[in-house]
Amino acid sequence: MAIKLENVGIAVRGLDETISFFTDLGLELVVRDTICGDWADTALGLDGNHAKIAMLQTPDGHGQIELFEYLHPEAIGSDPALPNEIGMHRVAFSVDDIDIALEIAARHNYHPLRGVATYQDVYKLTYLRGPSGIIVMLAQALKKD
Repeated sequence: MAIKLENVGIAVRGLDETISFFTDLGLELVVRDTICGDWADTALGLDGNHAKIAMLQTPDGHGQIELFEYLHPEAIGSDPALPNEIGMHRVAFSVDDIDIALEIAARHNYHPLRGVATYQDVYKLTYLRGPSGIIVMLAQALKKD
């Protein structure tokens, strides 16, 4: 059986703000839509599901994230996850220049949780808390293949 990753879905508080952040980092907006109806209720197991969505992809076309902002039922807020909590809590991106990526993040008022680290002379990387508390990992390869 063949399998491939289609996308990672992330519920957000403000779709426009989140799209702005990720497109400034370099992702491309593929589609925006509003979903609702029996098919959405069935697929998600959530009655009355109504959400605004946006699909973004990396410029190489290999990675996609689907952002969704619930209109109904009301979104349930929670404290942002910590890096060591069980469950899904971050999205990671390779960047050509981590300093430029951090300048872009700072324009949106998002900054590293602690700082930028070097992992075994392979990556320069950091975690930052982005829109809706999403933890975003940015990593720059230090050695070119």
